[in-house]
Amino acid sequence: MAPVPGLVSSIAQCCRVESQHCPPPRNAPDTTEPDLFPDADPPPSPATKPHKGRGAPTNPDSRFSSWTRSVADDGWNQEASAAPDTEVFVDSAKTVISHNDSPDLPFTQSLNPYRGCEHGCIYCYARPSHAYLGHSPGLDFETKLYYKPEAAKLLRKELGKPGYVCKPLAIGTNTDAWQPIERRLRITRGVLEVLHELKHPTMLITKSSLVERDIDLLAAMAREQLVHAAISLTTLDGELARRLEPRAAAPHARVETIRKLSAAGIPVTVMVSPVIPGLTDHELEKLLVTAREAGAASASYSVLRLPRELHALFERWLAWQAPEKAARVMTILYDMRGGRSNAGNDPNIENRMHGLGHFADLLAQRFALHVRRLGFPGLPTLDCSRFLSPGRGSPCNDQQLGLF
Repeated sequence: MAPVPGLVSSIAQCCRVESQHCPPPRNAPDTTEPDLFPDADPPPSPATKPHKGRGAPTNPDSRFSSWTRSVADDGWNQEASAAPDTEVFVDSAKTVISHNDSPDLPFTQSLNPYRGCEHGCIYCYARPSHAYLGHSPGLDFETKLYYKPEAAKLLRKELGKPGYVCKPLAIGTNTDAWQPIERRLRITRGVLEVLHELKHPTMLITKSSLVERDIDLLAAMAREQLVHAAISLTTLDGELARRLEPRAAAPHARVETIRKLSAAGIPVTVMVSPVIPGLTDHELEKLLVTAREAGAASASYSVLRLPRELHALFERWLAWQAPEKAARVMTILYDMRGGRSNAGNDPNIENRMHGLGHFADLLAQRFALHVRRLGFPGLPTLDCSRFLSPGRGSPCNDQQLGLF
């Protein structure tokens, strides 16, 4: 018997539709392949436009928060939120000297007059430390600032302890000691006055031109081999710097600071830091040449690190400021950090500053070659023998004498 025209095709179509909607048998084996490389981190949030003059685009909850907030657009409020103002709080610290035994750092003790930093550098590794204060590493880090009004007094007290051994003291290792509020508060100036009076050696790190205000003290200390200055340069591109470091000194101003400090006899190191692969690494040689011409006596570099909450913050910044480069930047960072899931932070001391892999090796070779070609003379050794312990008024060459 001949089939009815169109019947066969109608039955086949019905079977296909039914097979798409029918669930598989209860005991059917799962033929899907497991994901051998699941994402350890959630996908980044959509790009968010940062406020003018601020680095972080958002204010994410810290890792210690007992809740998580998310922003949703319901279509009603179309007005842009106002830029947050800077708030300043007192930090009632009991001590001001911090100690470390990290072999990849050139100092064992440091002092930070401020917590939080108004410079707002999006890449700042200190951002996660704001979570210890109950604040967000995002906008809170650059708008909720803490200062230590008794820093100079506490420093004098700690330097006068009987068991204190004089070693170079680094200033501004976590947050910039010459950030904008220092112009009014002068906490760092007071600390320098104590160090100068007691002839205590120090190393300072900043990206602020405000340090030029203190050239009188620094030059006097330099004549007795008591100070080194380090100025960080990330890029010479003014527009990129404005987005990376919205309230820090412009690149040309920092180069001029290197020139003025060097002219005053203060040994200066240029810190090409951080090197952001795929974004600023191509400027390495030009940065070194510019700094050497300005009078820098030494140079160093470090690769971008993205600890804890900083990873997501930097990804959001990239998504808005450099979307066409975001994938390349994060891919190279992932490779330089040994494939770690957070794609930017290697706690291994040996690789923390310079990274791993072929890209890291090439970067190290480029840096070493140009430092050798440019003839950086190096820094003089800081003199710890001149230290005058408070209340005794004589050099403490013999630390045992201070016990009597």
